[in-house]
Amino acid sequence: MTRPFILASASPARRRLLEAAGIHPEVVVSGVDESQVAGSDPNELAAALAELKATAVAPQTPSNAFVMGCDSVLHFDGEILGKPDGPEEAVSRWKRMRGEVGVLYTGHCLIDRTADRTIVQTAATTVHFAEVSDAEIAAYVETGEPLHVAGSFTLDGYGSAFIKKIEGDPGTVIGLSMPLLREMLGEVETNITTLW
Repeated sequence: MTRPFILASASPARRRLLEAAGIHPEVVVSGVDESQVAGSDPNELAAALAELKATAVAPQTPSNAFVMGCDSVLHFDGEILGKPDGPEEAVSRWKRMRGEVGVLYTGHCLIDRTADRTIVQTAATTVHFAEVSDAEIAAYVETGEPLHVAGSFTLDGYGSAFIKKIEGDPGTVIGLSMPLLREMLGEVETNITTLW
């Protein structure tokens, strides 16, 4: 029998990534206050936020469940960028980011409730932004998409047209690295195919 797989995230993109790979998660939103975690290292911050979400949700889940928490941040021009505060910030970010390069970090925290083990890892992917016009930026922000995601862009929606190329796993940018999840499951002696 397949063990329950709990996704501690409201992100529909993360759910779609799992479902496309044959894993049908139950979504339990953590509701944690992300502002309680701060840091100057994007790798460590993404990992800490992912762990915060997973550990908040784990006690509400079946004792044989896997719990997966994820969180992403963009490191750009020496700054760590999460979700924008509103449309104006999203526009100003895009005006800075266009034609430039950033690194998207996604923290992953897997809790194996059966083995009482927690594994935390981070994946990083380099993102090359296209040289987009002011009109394109305004139209993109008007869709609302960049207001709900780290760095004010996505790779799996309208924003895909504005990403020139990436170096690394596209899943990291979308919100969950499936190759990394496979490795993490391996650390708790579970083959990802058993979750199909």
